[in-house]
Amino acid sequence: MNRDLSLNNKGLINSEFFYQREITREVSVGDCVVGGLNPIRIQSMTTTVTQDIQGTTNQVERLVEAGCEIVRVTAPSLRDAEALFEIRRELKKRRVNVPLVADIHFTPNAALKAAEAVEKVRVNPGNYADKKRFEVREYTETAYLEELERAAERFRPLVIRLKALGRALRIGTNHGSLSDRILNRFGDTPLGMVKSALEFLDVCESESFYSVIFSMKASNPQVAVHAYRLLAKHLSEREPEKPRYPFHVGVTEAGGGTEGRVKSSIGIGALLEDSLGETIRVSLTEDPVREIPVAQTLARRFEGRAAGGFKHSLTSVSYVDDRHRYKRRPTLVHTKPLKLGGSEDVRVELCVGHISNLPSTFLEDIQNAEAATELHVESLLVDVDREGVPALCDLRKSLAREFSGIALAARVESGLVKTVLEVSDRVVIQVFSADDFNLIDQIKNFLIDGKCLEIELIHREGELFDLGFLKSLNEKYHAQIMISISSDFPVQATRMLSSCLKSLGLFLPIILRQDSETPESFESRLISTSSNLGSLLCDGIGDCISVGGFSTPEENIGVAYRVLQGARRRTSWTEFISCPSCGRTLFDLEEVTERVREKTSHLSGLKIAIMGCVVNGPGEMADADFGYVGSGFGKVNLYVGQNCVIRNIPELEAPDRLVDLIKERGRWIDASQDG
Repeated sequence: MNRDLSLNNKGLINSEFFYQREITREVSVGDCVVGGLNPIRIQSMTTTVTQDIQGTTNQVERLVEAGCEIVRVTAPSLRDAEALFEIRRELKKRRVNVPLVADIHFTPNAALKAAEAVEKVRVNPGNYADKKRFEVREYTETAYLEELERAAERFRPLVIRLKALGRALRIGTNHGSLSDRILNRFGDTPLGMVKSALEFLDVCESESFYSVIFSMKASNPQVAVHAYRLLAKHLSEREPEKPRYPFHVGVTEAGGGTEGRVKSSIGIGALLEDSLGETIRVSLTEDPVREIPVAQTLARRFEGRAAGGFKHSLTSVSYVDDRHRYKRRPTLVHTKPLKLGGSEDVRVELCVGHISNLPSTFLEDIQNAEAATELHVESLLVDVDREGVPALCDLRKSLAREFSGIALAARVESGLVKTVLEVSDRVVIQVFSADDFNLIDQIKNFLIDGKCLEIELIHREGELFDLGFLKSLNEKYHAQIMISISSDFPVQATRMLSSCLKSLGLFLPIILRQDSETPESFESRLISTSSNLGSLLCDGIGDCISVGGFSTPEENIGVAYRVLQGARRRTSWTEFISCPSCGRTLFDLEEVTERVREKTSHLSGLKIAIMGCVVNGPGEMADADFGYVGSGFGKVNLYVGQNCVIRNIPELEAPDRLVDLIKERGRWIDASQDG
């Protein structure tokens, strides 16, 4: 890649299209330094009751053994804060040396006590010092400033205490728990999250306290990504000559299993691509030890990565109009062989490799995969050489007989274009260098009306592409043209491609392809696929995702649709917004989530939030249709949106009562009718 790149005063390349690690302020959390040139730090949170000293210490020890570098423990009360001293003593006895973070909501007195026992305190501006009554009111400027001053003065003693003790602070804004004051002024938006955090930073800086780390968490990866980007922008404008404060990044309430890993990889991966994230936490509704390898895999993708990207003379055009809110990239709509682009659904294609390697049971495997997942393959991509043309013809006939809705794409060398166009819906031509654009002139006379041509740019080190030829090709010929790019830096390369097309006034659909055959575990491949594809989908780029490399068609289909759902581009299942549990949780969250899932997983498009307590529960109802929130030991409240409609249901009855509530609201579909 191009190494001769000018850096700005923060050590960043003056382009959105090249990756380079940003050098931030350093913040010491005990012996663990976050930011600067230090590695991306891995952290997690205990799920035990904090006052269970042995149980909490045991879990901290297991997390450290797994590779966790910072451990957070909830301290919802003064007694919990006092228990932190005993936990610290027990860890010292076991020679477990790890920084602890006290997680505080609502209780400043607990924060002041916890600061004496731990290396960092996390506070949530939405509920630490502000009123939270879910009130809707108009604030005069005077009334707003008066409440802001009251909140600041309630927070200030903690800042003074932390500075005196040499502790660190995380200002951790949650999308689901913004204060009434912020909601009424800025709404339930990334801007509201940023403003809430910066108000607390004003207090810190007024006391000359700078050991601050920020987080902007949301259960919706799009919201999280845009909130962190907006915060980085505001911090840069605030002090343009100084490095920014480090960020703790993650997607809250991501859920468990494949779904939780996909959503976390999308949000965290997108931010790390932007060099936002000096410490990360993957929030899964599972044993927290299982979060660590996922976080480590994400961090390894960026640790030591050299600067690089898509080399092109054009660096002044942005690839999206506003990187701080979601807007889909405008494209033409292709109607053949399937509707693609514009406002159509992002389509799913399977990369199945060379046609000669397809097993004899391939079509049966596709049928079984569709039956198992209740999802549809919309396009197949096969690699074809001259010897494979007869097999392609057979595949075409079989698809027409068994799967009339599946489009067939063939990736070929130029000499086979005419033959392949006659039996496939789209031909894919790989372009390796500027000289290869002559191939387009050689094949343009073969383009048949109604067929599609995809140009797949293969980006290699030092290569400079000029895409001007596409303009004349698009104007003169009747082919439906789309484009993709393969690169060692797929996110930056595709961003540059989008920018180039925008500068030329071309609205060609972009195919996002992930079909690496490198030897990886399922989880590692899942993480890289979700990170690469999801980052771009959150940017509004991508009209079709083309996925391959997993072991079976079923895995390929499932991952593709999971990525689309995680990026909020296409919904195929019930979405469960479930927190990872902690000492505040009032029931076995993993078990309850599974019980609710068993009863409601067929309700495609419905969002159900399952929360262990009221800290983020009511707020996250804003992004969910129904909510299931712990209200006391053995008791559950049910919500519709943000409104609590049934209170204090016995825990064992709650899943069935949730089903009744969904039916009452007209959102229930019997499993036999679904699909």
